[in-house]
Amino acid sequence: MTVKSKSDLSSMRAVGKLVGQALREMRAAVRPGMTTEQLDDVGAAFLRRRGARSAPQLTYDFPGFNCISVNDEIVHGIPSARVIRAGDVVKIDVTAELDGFIADSAITVIIPPGTPQAQSLKRCATAAFDRALSVAVPRTRIAELGRAVEAEVERWGHAVVHDMCGHGVGRALHEPPSVPNFFSPFTPGQLEEGLVIALEPIISATPSAVVEDVDGWTIRTATGCLAAHYEHTIVIRGDHAEILTAA
Repeated sequence: MTVKSKSDLSSMRAVGKLVGQALREMRAAVRPGMTTEQLDDVGAAFLRRRGARSAPQLTYDFPGFNCISVNDEIVHGIPSARVIRAGDVVKIDVTAELDGFIADSAITVIIPPGTPQAQSLKRCATAAFDRALSVAVPRTRIAELGRAVEAEVERWGHAVVHDMCGHGVGRALHEPPSVPNFFSPFTPGQLEEGLVIALEPIISATPSAVVEDVDGWTIRTATGCLAAHYEHTIVIRGDHAEILTAA
């Protein structure tokens, strides 16, 4: 999506704010002993009260309102009776639709006490996002976002999950362009003013291929190593990028 009017920007800000607030509610609620389904209910209740719907349900008939992935699960975890335990690395991914506009954001939460590796992984994902955000200005090649993420992740001693990329978002859950988290000279396109993308470093503690669970949704590391995910929906504006999903 490209924002072309004040109305477009206002609508994206509205849905983005709700997504950020839902994530804040879920982060405050998560605790040992609750199930991922109960955590999902917190976010679902918050968004439904405000007239928002689950974009994964609308688009893909996902069997949950939000995606919740734990430990070696990377993305697309289905909320279930799984109990969250002390030390777990919980990825909460909220994508909501409001009045025809969609925003997408994710955080990683470590349930105390977290291991040093888990803490490093979480901080690395955030740092990689910040580094890529700093170059997200008009006329920057999309490949440079991947270069920024990859360089920061390598600096921390972790690994980019190459199979998972950022993407355009706004009118649909997944839109062009693809935004890889690694550098390739063959990545097409450049950032233009008004472009809306989900910028999302998705990383693992050590290099690993990915596997899909028998549930047909959950993606996890093949080696069983921990994974982290940090994501915001941003819009390219002038000499900077505006984070739409900041609570």
